[in-house]
Amino acid sequence: MVKVLITGGAGFIPSSMADRILALGGHEVVLVDNLLTGNMDNVPVHPNATFIKCDVNNYNDIAAVMTSYKFDYVFHYAAVVGVLRTLDNPVMVLRDVEGIRNVLDLSKNTGVKRVFYSSSSEVYGEPVVLPQHEYTTPLNSRLPYAVVKNIGECFCRSYHQEYNLDYTIFRFFNTYGPKQSPDFVMSKFLHAALAGKDITIYGDGSQSRTFCYIDDNIDACLRTMLDDQYKNDVYNIGSDIIITIKELAETIIELTGSSSKIVYLPPLKDGDMTRRQPDNNRMRELIGRDLLPYKEGIRKVLDAWNKKQ
Repeated sequence: MVKVLITGGAGFIPSSMADRILALGGHEVVLVDNLLTGNMDNVPVHPNATFIKCDVNNYNDIAAVMTSYKFDYVFHYAAVVGVLRTLDNPVMVLRDVEGIRNVLDLSKNTGVKRVFYSSSSEVYGEPVVLPQHEYTTPLNSRLPYAVVKNIGECFCRSYHQEYNLDYTIFRFFNTYGPKQSPDFVMSKFLHAALAGKDITIYGDGSQSRTFCYIDDNIDACLRTMLDDQYKNDVYNIGSDIIITIKELAETIIELTGSSSKIVYLPPLKDGDMTRRQPDNNRMRELIGRDLLPYKEGIRKVLDAWNKKQ
C-alpha cells in the first residue's frame, strides 16, 4: 500500500487529488488540515482515507503524523489562500514558511520519496511577457503570499541539493470546479448569478485570467507521480485561454440565464494583476490532450451543483 500525505486536505484542490488517488486503489491517503478555510464536506469518505485535524505550521502537530505513518509521497497544499484573505492577514501568510520547512524537514527524515509543492502563478507578479514560461519569465514576487510561495520553491530546491529530497513544483493558475468555495472569482460569480444577485468586479473588469477545470489540474499533477515525471522540476498548471473578468461575468450570466447585474467596485490596491497566462505546453504534453474549454467547465459545475440539490 502506497502511503500519501495531503496537507490542506479539506480544501478544494487537495481533496480532489485525494478522491483521484483513492480511486486508483492500492493507496492509503491521510489528509491533514487546520480547518481555517477547509471544509469537512470535501474530505473523502473511504476505507483507505484518514482525516487528522492538524496545523502543519506547528512542528509537533505535523511531526506526530509524519513519524507515525512514514509516507511515500507528500502533496503540500496547506496555505492561507484567497486574495482578500492574504492581503488582510499578511503575518498569518508569512507563518506558512514554517509549515513548508516542517514538511520538508520531516520528509527528509522519514523516507519520503518526493514532495509535490503547491506554488502559484503569483510568483510571476505582474507579467512582463505572455505566456509566462517556467524558465524564462522573471519572478517578480511582491505580496506576502507570492513571496512565501517563492520561498517554498527555494526550500524545495535547497533540500534537494543538500539532502537529496526529490520534489516537483506546481505553479497553479486559476482552477475551478464543483467543490470550490465562493471565495474565488469563478464560484463567487456563479453563486451570485444563480441567486440573481449583483456580480461585483474590482476595477473595470479588463484584467485577464485563464481558468483550468479541476479534472485537468488533477490529471496533470497526478501524472507526475504515476509516470515519475518532472522530478526536481517546476511546471505551470493552468489553461492558456485568456478571458477578461468582465467577459467571465457576462458568460456566466448568459449560461445561467440570470437577471444579475454587473457592478463595478474600486480597484484593489494590491494583489489584482492585470493579466495572467501560462505557457502550458509541458502540461498538455503530459496529459496528452487539450484542456476543457471554460464554458464546458462551467456547465459541468452547474450540472454537479444541480445533482446535489
